[in-house]
Amino acid sequence: MKFQIVHASRGRLRVRAVQPRMTLEQADLLEAYLEHCPQVLQVSVHERTRCAIIRYQGPRADLLAFLRRFSYTAPEIQKLAPAHSSRALNRAYQEKLVGKVVGKALRMLFLPVPLARAYTLCKSLRYLVRGARCLFRGQLHVEVLDGLSIGISMARRDFSTAGSVMFLLGLGELLEEWTHKKSVDDLARCMALNVDRVWLYTPEEDVLVPLDQVGPGDVIAVGMGGLIPVDGVIREGEVMVNQASLTGESVPVPKRPGMTVYAGTVVEEGACLLAVSQQNGSSRYDKIVAMIEQSEKLKSAAENRASHLADKLVPYTLAGSGLAFLLTRNVTRALSVLMVDFSCALKLAMPLAVLSAMREASGRHITVKGGKYLEAMARADTIVFDKTGTLTRACPTVVQVVPFGGKKEADMLRLAACLEEHFPHSMANAVVQAARVRGLSHEEMHSKVDYLVAHGIASTVGQERVIIGSAHFVFEDEGCQIPPEEREKFHALPNQYTHLYLAIAGVLAAVICIADPLRPEAKGVIQALHALGIRKTVMLTGDSERTAAAIAAEVGVDAYRAEVLPEDKARFVTQEQAQGHTVIMLGDGINDSPALSAADVGIAIRDGAAIAREIADITISADSLTELVTLRRLSTALMGRIQSNYRFVIGFNGSLIGLGTAGVLAPATSAMLHNLSTLGVSLRSMTNLLDRPVQGEAGR
Repeated sequence: MKFQIVHASRGRLRVRAVQPRMTLEQADLLEAYLEHCPQVLQVSVHERTRCAIIRYQGPRADLLAFLRRFSYTAPEIQKLAPAHSSRALNRAYQEKLVGKVVGKALRMLFLPVPLARAYTLCKSLRYLVRGARCLFRGQLHVEVLDGLSIGISMARRDFSTAGSVMFLLGLGELLEEWTHKKSVDDLARCMALNVDRVWLYTPEEDVLVPLDQVGPGDVIAVGMGGLIPVDGVIREGEVMVNQASLTGESVPVPKRPGMTVYAGTVVEEGACLLAVSQQNGSSRYDKIVAMIEQSEKLKSAAENRASHLADKLVPYTLAGSGLAFLLTRNVTRALSVLMVDFSCALKLAMPLAVLSAMREASGRHITVKGGKYLEAMARADTIVFDKTGTLTRACPTVVQVVPFGGKKEADMLRLAACLEEHFPHSMANAVVQAARVRGLSHEEMHSKVDYLVAHGIASTVGQERVIIGSAHFVFEDEGCQIPPEEREKFHALPNQYTHLYLAIAGVLAAVICIADPLRPEAKGVIQALHALGIRKTVMLTGDSERTAAAIAAEVGVDAYRAEVLPEDKARFVTQEQAQGHTVIMLGDGINDSPALSAADVGIAIRDGAAIAREIADITISADSLTELVTLRRLSTALMGRIQSNYRFVIGFNGSLIGLGTAGVLAPATSAMLHNLSTLGVSLRSMTNLLDRPVQGEAGR
């Protein structure tokens, strides 16, 4: 396909597609295609101008060659098209908004007065019925005020005021619906599955294949800790599945052959073969949307307070209107008070502020599963870090393999990789990668592998029990022995590394030394969090006291705990909460899941274990811990905006009531100013909270 270069600068390119017009579907397809280019950092396609604005890295010639290969009809490119288009959603609401404004203008200019009044009367029926329904139920909500103000205006033959009030109310409802749907859509996309490859089952062996090559009828293998990528039916195996992401159930449910499992749920225990019933987990988006829309428990306390306060203020507005009439005997002044209520702005602006903050977070690679977690994030004073894969890099490397008992180094690394490849943890990945780099192929030679959380792995090779894990697990729990003649060699192991111990038949066979370098931004992030009001930072790790002390001193945390088990991490979190602290827990592994669940805010690293991601309240990318600083700033700014919204709504509307009672403002003016202020505070709530990225964020 042909493109014309409109503008070019270093790292930025604007091109225009050479075609008469571009549809929404074509724009989505082109944007998805460019997002799959390794060189592209950011891309935005505008269908009206047929232009794509591309930020990229590397040679421009390579990017242009990638662009030339684009075709709307290529089957492999058509697969990239999103199932749900946010572009189409925005266009639909833009057209609704423009249509509403243009329609109002045309009616005011060209519609004869009798027809305009008849139109206003018909439109008012919806508001009158809603208000009457509330009264019949014994409820005094904002719908009663809307119905009364519109009804009284028309009873006074003031159809212009009634029409203006209904127009502004309709405009506010449309903006609220648009923002809500857009925010939910953004959240659903962020929470969508991030699975590229799966293990396809064949009679000979399991084969790792791209997810888009899996279709209905295929059988895939899912192990413990694995994210189920597609809807399907269990063919073999019994598993415990965590369905919290879809159903909210806190306890895993058993799944047996013949039972259905769904994309996005997590296998907590066991392994299974799954017959695919729906390709690519395509139903996942709709399930997430339903979850977000129906999950009232995810509302923040600020949203609930605003909603309750709004309803509580309605009777006072009614009483104020009645008092104004009794004191002045002037219907106009009473109506001026009735035209103003606090509920509209409070109920509209607060949820919009929270949803917009969640949308802004998703644009910064942060997925927030509910508004209440942003509020807790702003209130938190203690943050607890896991070490491996969190404060340290998520890709530790094997630097040395020390064999014992006459074993060969290559054989021991091969055996360790064979066991560790089943579990998605950074230490396990390091062992598997080291074997791959050294060209050590490892066929399955063991029986069922048992993963003991925070301890290690146990299996059987031949007739011998093989275990790999921590010193506590190998020497204390399992009672393994060090070959007597090699005790000196054991005590001479380098102290600066983390050690994995491999034992065969109760005797130490090898020690794998792993370097786990600290993230370069970690120390700066700790300092920034302290500056933003976090009073206590703690590191919890299953590593030895020696390793933990070195990392804690280097990163600058206030306290640390070494050689902790998963239940110890969760216990520490609950102890801090019992002392009155609001606790954030940051982790990435299966062993962090209990603490993530117990914390006021559980934050998971996106490329960590699937269970951790699903249990966590917030997910950040693995690129940089600076997103923690962004999250803290964003949540603090959100609470500041909510408080300023409260002050503005109460102050401005209170002033309108006073001016209306004094006769300074006419009912139409009162209604106009009230509704315009509601729209203004709502539009302000939809704007970004953070104008500039924090340090380290701009480069991503």
